[in-house]
Parts: sequence; C-alpha cells; structure tokens
Amino acid sequence: MLNSSVKKIALLGATGHIAKNLILGLCNSSQFELHLFARTRSKVVSFLVEFNILNSVKLVDFTELNHFNYDVIINCVGMGDPDELLKNPFRVFQVTEEYDNLVLSYLQNSNETLYINLSSGAAYGTDFSEPASNLKWSNVDVNNLTIKDYYGISKLNMEAKHRSLSKNHIVDLRVFSFFSCHIDLQSRFLLTDIIQCLMTGKILETSSDEIIRDYVHPKDLVNLVELCIDKHVINEVFDVYSRKPISKFELLDFFISNHGLKIDIKANEKVHSVTGSKSNYYSLNRNAQMIGYSPKYNSLQSVADGYNSLKMRKSNE
Repeated sequence: MLNSSVKKIALLGATGHIAKNLILGLCNSSQFELHLFARTRSKVVSFLVEFNILNSVKLVDFTELNHFNYDVIINCVGMGDPDELLKNPFRVFQVTEEYDNLVLSYLQNSNETLYINLSSGAAYGTDFSEPASNLKWSNVDVNNLTIKDYYGISKLNMEAKHRSLSKNHIVDLRVFSFFSCHIDLQSRFLLTDIIQCLMTGKILETSSDEIIRDYVHPKDLVNLVELCIDKHVINEVFDVYSRKPISKFELLDFFISNHGLKIDIKANEKVHSVTGSKSNYYSLNRNAQMIGYSPKYNSLQSVADGYNSLKMRKSNE
C-alpha cells in the first residue's frame, strides 16, 4: 500500500446518494483520510455542515486528482435518476466514460492504488425474469438497441475495461437496490413514490404485478468497501446483496401497517421502466464471501432504518 497506517481515499461524486453514506461511514475512522470530489462543491458543503463533518474531510477539485498519492479511489459518479436517462440518453455514456477514464489514467502511474467502482446490477442486462447469478448471461438485441439498454451497456463496458487491466487493483461493486435517508425524493423509484404519498397523504397507485428488490443497508455496503480496502483486491467484481430481498407487497404491507400508507391496486396497469422491466432485480451470486462479506441486515431492515432516519431529518428541518 502507499500508506500502511492512514490510507488516503479519493471519493469521486461526493453529492450522490450512495456516496453520502460512504462518506459518513468512513470519515470518522482513524484509518482513513477522505478527499471528496464533486461537480457541485456547494452541495457537498451543505451536507458536511448538516452532519458536522466539514473539518473531518478535505474538498478537492477534479483537476487536482493527480496532485495527491491515493491508496484508494472510490468512483460514485453516475446517473442515479431514471428520468435523467430518459431526458438525455447519451449522457450516461458521456459521464461514465469521462470519470472512469480519469481514474484509469491515474492508475497508469500508480499501480498499487485500489480503484473501487460503484457499478450496477444492470450490467447483467435487462432480463430479470430470474435473479442474477454467477451463471447468468447478458443478452442484448444488438440490432434493436433502445434506451432501456443504454445504462446496462455503459456499466458492462466499464467492467470489461476493468477486467482487461488484470494486473491493476480494480474492484467493481454491482449495487442492485439501495435506500437511505439521503435519497433524492424527486427521483422516480418505488420507495420514493411511497414516501411522497406518505408525505402528501395521497393514495399510491400501483400495479398488481409482483416484483422483488434487494436493498443493501448502508452499514453493510461500508463494510464491503472496507473489506475490499483491507484485502487490497487485485481485480474482481462483486454483486452486493442484503441478508434477504423483499417483494413489493411485503414492502407495501410494512408501510400500510406501520405508517398508514393507502394504496390502490390497478389490476390492468403495467409498470414501464426506462431501464426495462425487472421482476427479480437481485443476485444470488455470493462471491463477495471470498473476502469475508456477510451482510447483517435484510432488505426490510434497510428500508425501515432508512425511513426512520429520513423522518428524523425532515423533523429537524
């Protein structure tokens, strides 16, 4: 390692949903020195002030990445809202390539730096009639590409580049579903729709179709990142998972019973997703066990903890 005592970490995309959770999980450790990179500095400052950690980290401009010797670079840059992809499909390729290539260029002169990239379950493609596994193939209709293919292709292309650099320390973490109090409530996901209805008193309209999601707890994700750093993974990809996924109607039952959610099931309504229909969007691939990953929380616990924290934040505003 570049520094065996205190590891210097560059975190790219510090304003993102997952990034905020990694910052909070890593910044108070005496083992790490966090350098945060973001396109909108003011948003990062607001977040750091809210949680009283402004003096625990260093804010750095992207142009200064090569000014420091980093033990670890974590790339959280990406398009987190499906509506962004719908408005500007090309942007997903542009953003993914720009910041990934920035890190890969850095690695050319720093072979021992560990690059942890936040990838996505979408790298498996758009067919989730069955959950992902270590035997799953990605199928792409190359003669009829549509907007639902673009996000997954951008992630798969990035992972392919990383595997080709087999001697570099690069690990891709495929996140399927993630929820915390830091989620952008204007983004369009099942959970944000539920929360908006709870906040406004509206009735949630949903289809009768069942879907299954796997929400990893922020503490489990931080633990996986720390394991990657500790093991100094050479070149690998890990699917990220909780102790147990959750179905849509289990999720709805929780919010109905505990928070008074009102729903209206539309029997003939079909769900349309910009990234494709994903009935079973989770993974059975457990190769992260090879570095000691064993999640403590299931999806329901992840959602319950995240929503309770969200309510506390809202009550303090």
